[in-house]
Amino acid sequence: MHFAPFCRVSSHRVPRRCAGGHSGLTLTSHAEPIMIQQIVSHTPTYVWALLAFLLYRGVLASRDREISLQKLFIIPAVMVWLSLSSMNEHGALGGGVWLVWALGVAAGVALVWRLGSGAVIVVNRAAGTVRQRGSWAPLMLMIAIFSTKYVVAVLTAMHPEMQQDLAFAAAVTTMFGLFNGVFIGRMVRYVAAWLLQPEATVA
Repeated sequence: MHFAPFCRVSSHRVPRRCAGGHSGLTLTSHAEPIMIQQIVSHTPTYVWALLAFLLYRGVLASRDREISLQKLFIIPAVMVWLSLSSMNEHGALGGGVWLVWALGVAAGVALVWRLGSGAVIVVNRAAGTVRQRGSWAPLMLMIAIFSTKYVVAVLTAMHPEMQQDLAFAAAVTTMFGLFNGVFIGRMVRYVAAWLLQPEATVA
C-alpha cells in the first residue's frame, strides 16, 4: 500500500517527500515527540478543502431531496478515488491488494443490498431525478474514509515499515473496500430502481 498523498516526512527538520512525490504533512523523525498541532499545521490546504467538500455533501445527503441520476455518482466516485489513491502493488499485499479491496467492496455492496431490499425509491424519469431519502450515514462514511486515509498517512510517515506489514495492509485495504462498497451499493440500488421504472413512479 502507499499513503504518500497525505504525508511528507522530514528528517532532522529538513523536508523530504514520501515515495510518490506528493507534498503533504511534514513530520519529523527527530527524537522529539510529534505534536498534533504540528501535524495539523503542516497538512496541505487541499486536504482541508476536500474535507470541507465532503462535509458539505454529507449535510446535503442528510436531507430528503431530488437529485439527478448523474449526481448520484459524484460521491461514490470521489470515495473510490480516495481509496485507490492509497494503494499500489508495491506494498505487503503485492498485486493481491486489488483482490482484497474488491472483496471488501463486494461485502459492502451485498450488505447494502440486503439491508435496503425493502426500501422505497421514488424515480421521476421525466424530470431525470431520483428522490433520495435523507440519512447521516453518507456523512459518517465519508468522514470514516477521510479519517482512515489521514491517520494511516500519519502512521506510515512516522513508521514507514508499517507499509510492509501484511496484517496492517490487509486490514486497511479491507476497510477501504467495505466503505466503498457501501457507497457503490447505495448507487446500484438507485440505478436499479431507475432502470426498472420507465416512468415517474415508486420503485
